[in-house]
Amino acid sequence: MSHWETPGASDEWYTPAFVFDALGERFDLDVAHPGDATCCVPAARWLTSDGVGGLGHDWSGFVWMNPPFGGRGALAPWLSRFFDHGHGIALTPDRTSAPWFWDAWGKADRVLFTRKIRFLRPDGTEGVAPSNGTCLWAAGDRAVVALERAASAGLGILGQPLRGIAA
Repeated sequence: MSHWETPGASDEWYTPAFVFDALGERFDLDVAHPGDATCCVPAARWLTSDGVGGLGHDWSGFVWMNPPFGGRGALAPWLSRFFDHGHGIALTPDRTSAPWFWDAWGKADRVLFTRKIRFLRPDGTEGVAPSNGTCLWAAGDRAVVALERAASAGLGILGQPLRGIAA
């Protein structure tokens, strides 16, 4: 699920299946699932993103995280929790100038900047291309391999954050 803000429209947007096909993974847990059966995240279990949702529960195994994008500062607690967990893939906008992005960049093992993704509405119809791109964040070796696989399949370009180099 993505929360691209469009006035007068639902803010529920689901990640299309081709993203998961490119990653070639099945997840143990979707930590921010919309709770809608039409959502196609290949996960054995899920926590819903409404209310406290995934932030208020224990995480285990290989996780998928597409958190509520919400307003200013909404992504920071999700990304902090994601990198503390250290084993999975997260999807966010590629807002490279945002403070949360810089913080996440310093914690990620790899980042895949995707081509524009047309997310799906809850009724399954395809939305318009968002104004900005999307990136996938890898935490852990299994996630790195999945992002490399997706990059090889043409989903985007892969970046490797370097540690210990002053900006």
